[in-house]
Amino acid sequence: MHNETTDTFYTLSKESEGIYKEKGSKFLAFAFPVSSEEEVKAHQKVLRKQYYDARHHVYAFRLGADLKTFRYSDDGEPSNSSGPPVLGQIKSNNITNILIVVVRYFGGTKLGIPGLINAYKMAAANAIENNAIIQKYEVDIFDIEFGYLVMNNVMKILKEQNPTQSNQQFDNACKISLAIRKNNGLKLREALLKVDGLSIVE
Repeated sequence: MHNETTDTFYTLSKESEGIYKEKGSKFLAFAFPVSSEEEVKAHQKVLRKQYYDARHHVYAFRLGADLKTFRYSDDGEPSNSSGPPVLGQIKSNNITNILIVVVRYFGGTKLGIPGLINAYKMAAANAIENNAIIQKYEVDIFDIEFGYLVMNNVMKILKEQNPTQSNQQFDNACKISLAIRKNNGLKLREALLKVDGLSIVE
């Protein structure tokens, strides 16, 4: 039973900002809870518009409870001097479903690779410190469709397993959107599929 908790993960509770200054350069860090690459891109777009005059928009993100999806970019800084230190902060805090963007305003003095690594790391760390790390779990979301006559059987299962219900339509054909913790999703699906004529719509 050791895999019981594979659907839980740690992430940040809200958006937050951090800052680090070094030799006139300003490093503004922005942390966002995200659940998809579309969200990552949307946040990046807003920041690029807002901080259009900054020289670099370095970022790192990680998605999923399995921690396997991650990416970073040095955005024109020397290779591995900026993206990896930001990703390093995400990893060392054991968080996922997170995007951190560090916007740099150059102050005229070069910091050198060690200086850059430290600055990007400190800015990212500051954004995480100004936030709260929370535990969440992955959710299985699907719709069910069934005939009005089996409504009682369906409701009995939903009462027992207690998923979150939304978008209920009760007509001759009934439809409900369900969300349940991923680890419990299979059990719920199996129980529902035993109901006559019920279908699951992803």
